[in-house]
Amino acid sequence: MKIAVTYENGQIFQHFGHTEHFKIYDIDNGQMTAVRVVDTNGSGHGALAGFLRGLAVDTLICGGIGAGAQQALGEAGIRLYGGVSGEADDAVAALLAGKLTFDPNVKCSHHEGEHHHGEHAHGASCGSHGCGGHH
Repeated sequence: MKIAVTYENGQIFQHFGHTEHFKIYDIDNGQMTAVRVVDTNGSGHGALAGFLRGLAVDTLICGGIGAGAQQALGEAGIRLYGGVSGEADDAVAALLAGKLTFDPNVKCSHHEGEHHHGEHAHGASCGSHGCGGHH
């Protein structure tokens, strides 16, 4: 298991799409075997899911996160624990202990829109460029 946490000064950074660092935790048999902080090198929003997948991350802990980024993470096969705040290390320890408090309906407040009815139908995601077939 490899966990990434949006990271700033020891804390969970609250905007996934604007995070400049992830703290990466390698977990083996429920124990942390390696920890490092990586710089996102200016990747933002959608690109971050690919960045995490490139690091073989399978789990993300973060604060706020928009719907587009959530969808990209889902497509990358990364489990999301959002709406989490506080110390990054404490959150990972809580997750490993099965005690992490997170918000399954997390949103980024600035992404609030008209979509209050759950998930989009396939191919109808906002801002995707897969909108062919309107001829």
